Amino acid sequence: MDKLKEKAAKLQRRQRRIRGKISGTAEIPRLRVTRSNGNIYAQVIDDVARRTLVSASSLDPEFKKQDKNGANVAGAQAVGELVGKRALKAKIDTVVFDRGGYIYHGRVKALADGAREAGLKF
Repeated sequence: MDKLKEKAAKLQRRQRRIRGKISGTAEIPRLRVTRSNGNIYAQVIDDVARRTLVSASSLDPEFKKQDKNGANVAGAQAVGELVGKRALKAKIDTVVFDRGGYIYHGRVKALADGAREAGLKF
């Protein structure tokens, strides 16, 4: 169990380090990515007001209609496109990307690419 606790602590340190450098505002909110083994989540957050403006995940009913899996790259890209469309609908076109301490590779990169394809700029 010690290895799991150490791994979680390292992830939290990386997240805190990243959050010390970037912050979302009302004009340019933060696009936050969270992933688990089975799902992927994305939120567009205004840190000043402390509220989530837009969110999307592989658990959304709209995503489930696409018959994709959130545990793979194709599903992550679909979630990115979904959050991008919702952000544009909420009149948000520019964001700051927060990879959440995860390596910018695989599902995290696919989500970012999907959001860019939908029209978000970062």
